[in-house]
Amino acid sequence: MNVVAIVTVAHHASDGESALTPVHGEALLTHTVRGLLDVPEIDLVLVAAPKRCASSFSEVVGGLGCRVVPGSLRQAFAAVEPDLARDSVVLLHDALRAFIPAQTVRDVISAVRDGAPVVVPVLPMADTVKVTDAASLIVGTQDRTRLRTVQTPVGYARAAFRPDLAPAGAATVPGHPDAMRVTTEFELSLAEAIAAAPRNEETL
Repeated sequence: MNVVAIVTVAHHASDGESALTPVHGEALLTHTVRGLLDVPEIDLVLVAAPKRCASSFSEVVGGLGCRVVPGSLRQAFAAVEPDLARDSVVLLHDALRAFIPAQTVRDVISAVRDGAPVVVPVLPMADTVKVTDAASLIVGTQDRTRLRTVQTPVGYARAAFRPDLAPAGAATVPGHPDAMRVTTEFELSLAEAIAAAPRNEETL
């Protein structure tokens, strides 16, 4: 196996239920998994399912051809690790980022294959960032020219993958606004619009 994608909902306790939120008639997780499976470079998609959600996750993605592994990210990785080649690429993807463009995923894979041990898609910081003191008074302005917001999938060379560590020192590729985490009512309305739009190669 050369490229495996592991979908996780481990960021917040409520993410498992959020991944089941309906968007355009299907669970958000269904959109996420289907999109990854549509990327030809990806050989396998695994879903690390919190045990309380494992049955529900299997119901919404079981027919798509992915594997649902009840438990933690570490357990999901252990389930596939023996089948990975030494030069495999491991993608770690947030289940709530269902609409990342396929080209962004390919860019992450390509950057790892070109020699970067860890790669993340990022966007420039658009908002002005202020610094406050202990009393919540503004005391300065943060230079945003080098600030970035981080998206997923995070791409790892097989030897660099550590399920329990943040991707410090990662290389970057351009992210995309469609790769937002869908958590708020506003983001859900945007997700509905993306899901209802005609499918094309650019959007998962």
